Amino acid sequence: MKNVILTIGVAAASVLVLAGCTKDPLKNMTEEESRIYITNRDSTANFSSYATFSVSDSVAVINNNKLEKKSLTDADAAFINATKANLQSRGYTLVTKDQHPDLGINISRVYNTYTGIVSYPDYWGGYPGIWDPWYWGYPGYGYGWGGFYGVYSIKEGALSIDALDLKNAAADKKIKGIWNGLIRGSGIFRPGAGESQIKALFDQSPYFKK
Repeated sequence: MKNVILTIGVAAASVLVLAGCTKDPLKNMTEEESRIYITNRDSTANFSSYATFSVSDSVAVINNNKLEKKSLTDADAAFINATKANLQSRGYTLVTKDQHPDLGINISRVYNTYTGIVSYPDYWGGYPGIWDPWYWGYPGYGYGWGGFYGVYSIKEGALSIDALDLKNAAADKKIKGIWNGLIRGSGIFRPGAGESQIKALFDQSPYFKK
């Protein structure tokens, strides 16, 4: 059975520790401090047994679990180049996908939109002592408009990097994922942040080396 090991790193750990001492620390966070780094690995995988790798030449854009398109913005290129550099620094050799790499690396931008309904059916009738008809000079009048309802929508994004075992795909009759890195937080898709974010994922994964 495959065992998965999960590691989570929070850039803002020191800020969160002080949460009880400050009025609202979240409002003072920088984009970097807001980011969360999550890594998963297959504990049965021998990372030193792989020698070569290839990275997809574009980034997949996944919206609500559906592949929307392939993209190569400046930020996407920064993620791809940073991933190549980190893997090469750990002893792996970059090859093309036609050279049968041991590892295939996919990079994705993952977006999810959540919607919901907020309801305050008793809002107006619930505060007679504050805004009641007496205040406006209409004692004895009814008060209200049948409740308040609203629809809200929240869209969040994350960067995901998957390392796939291509070396043993033929023998296993399937392609297994042996490592995943996920980044969530503010400003993660800025081109200038690509290098430091990818490095943080690999720093959190010291076992990922030749």
